Amino acid sequence: MAPTPFGERLRAAMEQHGPLCVGIDPHPGLLDQWGLPHTAAGLETFSLRCVEAFAGSVAVVKPQSAFYEQLGSAGVAVLERTLAALRSAGTLAILDGKRGDIGSTMAAYAAAYLSDDAPLRADALTLSPYLGYGSLHPAVDLARSTGRGVFVLALTSNPEGATVQHQGHDGHSVARSVVDAVTVDNRDAARRHALGSVGMVVGATVGDAVQRLRLDLAGSHAPLLAPGVGAQGGTAEDLRRVFGAALPNVVASTSREVLSAGPDVSALRERARRTAGDLAQILR
Repeated sequence: MAPTPFGERLRAAMEQHGPLCVGIDPHPGLLDQWGLPHTAAGLETFSLRCVEAFAGSVAVVKPQSAFYEQLGSAGVAVLERTLAALRSAGTLAILDGKRGDIGSTMAAYAAAYLSDDAPLRADALTLSPYLGYGSLHPAVDLARSTGRGVFVLALTSNPEGATVQHQGHDGHSVARSVVDAVTVDNRDAARRHALGSVGMVVGATVGDAVQRLRLDLAGSHAPLLAPGVGAQGGTAEDLRRVFGAALPNVVASTSREVLSAGPDVSALRERARRTAGDLAQILR
C-alpha cells in the first residue's frame, strides 16, 4: 500500500491544528533564558520540553539541525531522540537542514533524512537549490516514494538572498525558475486538486518581490513555509501582500515568538495555540 503523501498529511494537520509551524531552535540565548546549560543535556531538556508542549497542539514542528550539530555526536543523538519523540506523538516534523549537493552526495543526504530506516528521518527536509534544481531530484524522488516531503528555498527574506534569487534574464529570475520547477514536480497533486509534497520556503517579509518577479505561488500547489512571522517582524498584512491567492497553502513558521514563553510547558502550549488561532484568522 502506497504511503499517504506528505502534502495530504500536512493539509490535514493544518486543518486540525491551524497553519502554524513552531521551530525548535535551542539558541544559546534561549538556553540561558530557560536556565539550561549549553550542553547536550541542556539541549535535550529544551527539545523534549518543546515536544511535550507542541505535540498534538500544532500542525508541524521544525527542529533546526545546526543547533544540534554544533555539539557533535552528542548533539546529533539528541536530534535523533527529538525526531523520534515527535514521530511517537504523531506530530509532523520538518528538519531544517537546508541540504543541497549533487549526484551520490545528494542521494546520501536524501537517504539520511528521508528514508524509512534512517535514524534522523523526518516528515520533510529543507533543501537549497543553488547547485541547480535538478540536483535535488534524488531527495524529491525518495521523498515521493516514502510519503515524505521537501521544502525548497525559493524566496528568502534575508538581505543577501536577493543577490541570487532576484537575478536572471528576460524577466525570468532564479526564484521564478525554482517556482516553475516545483510546479512541475507537484503536477500530480494539482490534477487531484491536492496540496503537493514539494514545498517552498518563502519569507513573510519579502515585500512586493513575489509580484515583481511574477511568481505564481498559488499555481504551484506547493505548501509554503513562511518564516519571519512574529519576532522577525512579519505581520498579518505582510502575509496577505506576499501570498495573495496562495494564503490557504501557507504554514507560518515562528520560533522565538513562541519559545520565549518557556520554559513552562503549559505556557508554551498556550502561546502556540493562541498563535495558531490568530494565524488561522489571517490565512483562512
